[in-house]
Amino acid sequence: MTRLFLLPLIPALLWFLFLQYHRIPIKKGARGFYWIIGLGWGLAGFLSLMMVLTR
Repeated sequence: MTRLFLLPLIPALLWFLFLQYHRIPIKKGARGFYWIIGLGWGLAGFLSLMMVLTR
């Protein structure tokens, strides 16, 4: 349960590598990072809630 905070890190790293590969500035790709982090934290919160509720 304590590792769920790592959930958004892998897609964020992949997004960063995608931006670097296509030579897109980080400022242009910042919106993607916001989405990845927001959805990742939302999913981690949902999964944490489900684990607590089903104990």
